[in-house]
Amino acid sequence: MSMGSFGDDLRMERLSRGIALEQITEITKVSPRHLLALESNQFRALPGGILNKGIIRAYVKVVGLDEGDWMTRFQRAYVASGQMLDDDQNWIEFAANVGRARARNHEMRLLRLKWMGAVALVMVVACAGFLAIRYFGYRSGWWPSILPLHASILSLRTWLSSLSTEMAGFLANHPAQG
Repeated sequence: MSMGSFGDDLRMERLSRGIALEQITEITKVSPRHLLALESNQFRALPGGILNKGIIRAYVKVVGLDEGDWMTRFQRAYVASGQMLDDDQNWIEFAANVGRARARNHEMRLLRLKWMGAVALVMVVACAGFLAIRYFGYRSGWWPSILPLHASILSLRTWLSSLSTEMAGFLANHPAQG
C-alpha cells in the first residue's frame, strides 16, 4: 500500500474516495493548515503531543480508513522524519506505558476471575459430593451411624427442657424485686 510518504499516501486515499479537504475540516473542525501539514509531512506544524493523534484519528475516520493501521504508520513516519520534539517523544512513551499498564491490569483481572471461578467450582463439587454421599448414606442406612446427629439433638432437647424446668423453679422461689 505504501506508494510514497505517509502524507502522500493519506492524500491519495482521500482523493481516491473523492473527499475534499474542506469536507474533512467541516466535519472534524481541524484547521485546514494542520490537515495540509499532515498531508505534506510537515509534522512540526502540527500542534504536537496527544493532539496529533486526535487529528490523525479524525482524518482517518472521515476518510474511512483503518485507524489502528494509520496511527501506527503515522508514529513510524513521525519518528523517521526527525521532526519529533522531545515533548512528543515523552507523550509517545507515556501512551505506550499507559497501554502496557492497562494490559497488565486486564490480565490481572482475568487471572483473579479465573481463580475465583476455580474456587467456586471446587466448592460446588465438594458440596455436591457431600450431598451425594449423605443421600446414599441415608438410603443405605449407614449415615446416621457416622454422624449420630439425631441422638445429639434428642440429648440437647432433654438438657434444654431440664434447664427450663430448673429456671422456672428458681424464678418461682425467688420473686423479682423491683
